[in-house]
Amino acid sequence: MHKNFAHFRATGLLALLAIAAGASARALPPVPQPAENPTTEAKRVLGKILFWDEQLSSDNTMACGTCHRAAFGGGDPRVAIHPGLDGIQPSPDDRFTSPGVVHCDTNENYDPAANFDLNVQVTPRAANPFINAGYAPELFWDGRASSTFTDPQTGLIEIVAGGALESQVVGPPTSTVEMGHDDRNWDQISEKLRTAGPLALATNLPADVDAAILSFPSYPLLFAQAFGDNEINAKRIAFAVAAYERTLISDQSPWDLFVAGDTGALTPGQQQGLAFFQASACNICHNAPLFTDNQFHNIGLRPNNDDIAREEVTGNPADRGKTKTASLRNLATRATLMHTGQFNNVGQVFPFYAGPGAPGNPNRDPLLPAVIPPPQAPAVIDFIVNGLTDPRVVAETFPFDRPTLRSELGPNPVIITASTPGTGGIAPRLIANVPPNVGNTNFKIGLDNALGGAIATVVISQTPPVAGQLINLIDTQGPFTIQSTGAGNGYATFHWPIAPNAALDGETYFMQWLVADAGATGGIARSNIAQLTLFAGAALPPGCPGDADASGAVDLADLTVVLFNFGSAGPDGDVDLDGDVDLDDLSTVLFWFGSAC
Repeated sequence: MHKNFAHFRATGLLALLAIAAGASARALPPVPQPAENPTTEAKRVLGKILFWDEQLSSDNTMACGTCHRAAFGGGDPRVAIHPGLDGIQPSPDDRFTSPGVVHCDTNENYDPAANFDLNVQVTPRAANPFINAGYAPELFWDGRASSTFTDPQTGLIEIVAGGALESQVVGPPTSTVEMGHDDRNWDQISEKLRTAGPLALATNLPADVDAAILSFPSYPLLFAQAFGDNEINAKRIAFAVAAYERTLISDQSPWDLFVAGDTGALTPGQQQGLAFFQASACNICHNAPLFTDNQFHNIGLRPNNDDIAREEVTGNPADRGKTKTASLRNLATRATLMHTGQFNNVGQVFPFYAGPGAPGNPNRDPLLPAVIPPPQAPAVIDFIVNGLTDPRVVAETFPFDRPTLRSELGPNPVIITASTPGTGGIAPRLIANVPPNVGNTNFKIGLDNALGGAIATVVISQTPPVAGQLINLIDTQGPFTIQSTGAGNGYATFHWPIAPNAALDGETYFMQWLVADAGATGGIARSNIAQLTLFAGAALPPGCPGDADASGAVDLADLTVVLFNFGSAGPDGDVDLDGDVDLDDLSTVLFWFGSAC
């Protein structure tokens, strides 16, 4: 028996009594806030809206909350395979992490990515839980989101210390794997939000979010409410989302109730598991009340060179392979564990920690191996899995409530037919992953696996296909010269802006690529067919932005009002209610022009 547990057996009752007696000192303290970004209610609710808005991504497919769901312990319920350094799947260095976006170039055209081609890319590490993240001095597995927050647009330090959340927020939206395209910048993101309907793609909005959007139905109005004027920029987005995340504090688990004095909150078995846990080496890194030391350790999951991790941030070879200690709170429903995602439950972790770890880790943490003897393991697992789970987190009740994301409602567009092959017997593939929301000026479809260098057209119909072909065409777009060369290597992108007109809500269209290919039957290789149903969502509410005369439609009369009063400091034509009639109002009217609000 491990010496720690032999000692516990001798003093077990005294240990349990000590736990109960000293428990209140280990309750979660108030979450720290940087002086530069105090939390306000307007800022919090704006941050909540931004966190769950898939429009923060360049293609409207990813929100921050896509990868961070409370019901899954703050992690990602979706699991995809990253092939690791060898680029081969399956292989021993595979990682089980999060799907992101299909790679796109600067012009938002589909562009093949290494390891993923024109399929959805996969992140190199699993998503960290966002719950209780406000306590961490540094964030991400490697700690690259530092305590000092630097505005990515201005280069100025905006938070001297305590701004790890703000630093973390500004990473994913410009990542070409997670949410962005090549060279995406914060000017582009800010401009997109300025004309986007808040949470236009989502449904089942929480009460606080719904009320805020009803009162302030545009992002300029929401930012004005939170910050005093309607400017949208990276700093304010980071400040708002961070303010929201600082309210996501999990402190009502059975353990929390137990240390607050409710001795029945933990079952006798869980209390025993807690005592076993505290007597083990596991407690050194996963210490209460956060159940993480928020430090970085090399635990030997994979050879060091597979992922140098913390060394990439510090430049110190001694930090090679070190990653941040994950909290044990709310891990019961996480889809994967560890930054590699290679474990599915706590029971798999104990034998790993008791063993030598993967070879190629000369700097594995000296605290390891750490042993939980098999007889004690069930009680410890019961404590971790059940004793540290906050029921509000699992149920996604306030403050962990959220809207339903568009990506959770099933595919739209949906692929409804097979494709027909061309040269080499390779069938062109249609890429259709962008939601067709009304007002989406960046809607697009792509083509993959086609004959490189060939000519293609896109055909559009509102009539269902017959025998894999579209009939009663309403439009033909092209010709497009397919990128690359060779059979099956060609790719292309077709952009189809959708007007901000609510009358389009519910309209169904069918799209297909036709590739001129001498190797195809009849000289035409046909892609799959995409069926897309346009939806207005929350982007076109009654009295939508741009309706200066409140007529129910954005038309020439609204444009006339704004132009007549342009430059005045009066209310007529002040669509965004910032106190002046300026270019923002003119742009808003032009964007919504022709919509039947």
